[in-house]
Amino acid sequence: MSISEAQTAVDPRSAVKSQRAETQKQTQKQTQKQTQKLPLLSLLALAMAVFITSLTETLPAGLLPAMSADLRVSESATGQTVTVYAIGTALTAIPLTAATARWRRKRLLLASMAGFAVANTVTALSGNYPLTMAARFVAGVAAGLAWALLAGYARRLAPAHLQGRAIAIAMSGIPVALSLGVPAGTFLGKALSWQAAFLVMTGLTLALLGWIGAAVPDYPGRRQGDRTPMLRALRVPGVAPVLFVTLVFVLAHTILYTFIATFLDGLGMGGSTDLVLLVFGAASLLSIWTVGAHISRRLRTLTIAGILLIAAAAALLAVLSDSPAMVYAAVTLWGLGWGGAPTLLQTAVGDAGGDEHLDAAQAMLVTLWNVAMAGGGIVGGVLLGALGSASFPWSILVLLAPVLAVVLAARTHGFPARRGSAV
Repeated sequence: MSISEAQTAVDPRSAVKSQRAETQKQTQKQTQKQTQKLPLLSLLALAMAVFITSLTETLPAGLLPAMSADLRVSESATGQTVTVYAIGTALTAIPLTAATARWRRKRLLLASMAGFAVANTVTALSGNYPLTMAARFVAGVAAGLAWALLAGYARRLAPAHLQGRAIAIAMSGIPVALSLGVPAGTFLGKALSWQAAFLVMTGLTLALLGWIGAAVPDYPGRRQGDRTPMLRALRVPGVAPVLFVTLVFVLAHTILYTFIATFLDGLGMGGSTDLVLLVFGAASLLSIWTVGAHISRRLRTLTIAGILLIAAAAALLAVLSDSPAMVYAAVTLWGLGWGGAPTLLQTAVGDAGGDEHLDAAQAMLVTLWNVAMAGGGIVGGVLLGALGSASFPWSILVLLAPVLAVVLAARTHGFPARRGSAV
């Protein structure tokens, strides 16, 4: 008889303890194995939330003539439905994020999506311009809550080394909305009515509410008294550089994107705007897939590559835009550089802020993002009136110079050579 067998015979409890320990080991291994996988059903629900958020913002752009006729205002005034949405987001993202910090995350996500359902329904049924603008403002408020919540939600759903990929899946709703959602909504508006397009958005949102309720796990908010002031989050190393890059990078992109139809008109390609945007959207989808596959270890490299790709696109548009082939090549580079930007920037600010400052950092990023979008329309309009649409590519090059400089300088915090969560 062996020593271990003799000990077991003397004390049978040791065998029970050994069996329990082995069972615990197997349970831990099984749990660890499960946590290595991404919860795709939950992440796709978040991607659908991002899709609805993005499409609600941009849908009026494809429906302006019909909306302006029914609301009895000019197309320029109807276009302000996009501006008031961005203003609603920019004004309320930070205070509402602070006010709802202790709410359970699933409850907050459901509330923000319900806000979209109400706002889009009122927009569809309203024949009154002030009421429509009020509904669009409410949609912007819902977007402020959603944008500040979604990236952090995706991070919490995934193990540390897959958090970047989880955010990429959630953010895939942006290029899908821009490349497929807006054209589809425009087609539906022409085939039926612009009101039908907004009611379809309501139907999609109601379906999403059920999806979230069934498939997305809940998480607690912050504990009572566990507050993170915005200024304290801003002082965390790395947060400020990411926010600066967000503001200027999005501003550079928005100047051209807002006036892309005008820019193409100046090149004699106004009839190809839908095809150009389709190419941009397809390239953006490829970009977000690439970023999702490599962000865990190459966030800094991907960010620098995205900036350089957009700079190359701007250079082509600045000097070779007389060739349609070069325009399409530039738009492809632009989409490749831009598609992964939301994922990269939200991951970077989340890494810099950490769990303690995540909500505050995300709220500031959302605010600056929308400030940049509103500013892009204003700056683009000034450039258009003063220098013409040919000035847009040159303005992008000027703005990207400090963006690249800050990313290169933020090697230790903000855009580190190696992510702390990469394993």
